[in-house]
Amino acid sequence: MQLAHVKELEKKYLLGTYARYEVLIDRGSGAYLIDKSNKRYLDLLAGIGVNSLGYNHPRIKQVLRKQIKKPLHISNLMYHEYQGRLAEKLCEISGLDRAFFTNSGTESVEGCLKFARAYAKPKFRILSLDQSFHGRTFGALSATGQKEYRDPFEPLVPGFEFIGFNDVEDLQKKFTDDVCAIMIETIQGEGGIRPISEQFYRRARELATEKGALLIVDEIQCGLGRTGHWFAFHQFASPTDKTMLPDIVASAKPLGLGIPLGAILLREKVAAAIQVGQHGTTFGGGPLACRASLEYFKILEEGNLLERVRIVGCYFKKRLEELKDLPVVKEVRGEGLMLAVELKVPGKEIVKQLLAQGFILNCTHETVLRMLPPFIITEKQIDKFILALKQVLEAQRV
Repeated sequence: MQLAHVKELEKKYLLGTYARYEVLIDRGSGAYLIDKSNKRYLDLLAGIGVNSLGYNHPRIKQVLRKQIKKPLHISNLMYHEYQGRLAEKLCEISGLDRAFFTNSGTESVEGCLKFARAYAKPKFRILSLDQSFHGRTFGALSATGQKEYRDPFEPLVPGFEFIGFNDVEDLQKKFTDDVCAIMIETIQGEGGIRPISEQFYRRARELATEKGALLIVDEIQCGLGRTGHWFAFHQFASPTDKTMLPDIVASAKPLGLGIPLGAILLREKVAAAIQVGQHGTTFGGGPLACRASLEYFKILEEGNLLERVRIVGCYFKKRLEELKDLPVVKEVRGEGLMLAVELKVPGKEIVKQLLAQGFILNCTHETVLRMLPPFIITEKQIDKFILALKQVLEAQRV
């Protein structure tokens, strides 16, 4: 089937909510995607942060082949051997106490909001940050601090208020006694790869404790190894530092390596507020996804890939910073393999030019080139991309 036929079919039958790239993908290998004409694309987006081990990983293929011979779905009314093991792993690496499995990041955020209100009832106000992005369902959208996503669907869920990004003074002003929770992304993804400051994080944690509220951290994009730590908030609080850990964490993206899987991690005090039957999911935490996820963590640990992310991420950022002398470049930022180049011009046409040269990335927040490559990307592949990016940026006029 050719790209033209696929496009025609989708135009006729599919709800077109995505601005698709002009490429028909057939398969993948390592850090590359390969289209139907056998053209290779270095994937610097990794399925928007999902394919952290790249494509066609032999160990993941092996465990899925074995697992697919068993029931693919088991109701959450019954036990299977992998859900408890994966929950144990997530609690161990995060420092939190309990896990609840979902199907996606957005669903994880929805659960976080429910759990926070159940814990702090009758308080219901929730603070979030300007330029944040937490998902597209009504609760998650209500917590998203970008008007272009929110406005078409107003009125949304009441009780949400937004704080200036990294604005401690605004935080203290709005964190009143009726707040039940504050939700932050440790590094804003869709908002332009903007890291939260340690000062802001620590003050949010202190205020939540003082006011009897909860600190919710959205690590859907920046968690599970993306920054070279298990979670990005670990740069502010180690898993053993209970005083500075968040109360709830939303997770997803690479957790199932392409099989839909998300998780909510909770402190024991929050878990105690949720009774049997108050929350649930049909597909969350199924055996296929959980088995793949357990292998993911084994591969990361046995291959020392968190250290690899730190080393290669540092190299990648250094190479990007070499471009700051170009007139079109405004700023380079990010941590680990969650990086961005903010431009002084719109970035979508630049993304198209790089796609034509065999590089996949995207533009967020209109002018920010976002890069979330697989953890297995090499310095040689980075050099190849930097050369192409430099040539494209040199041709731009501010």
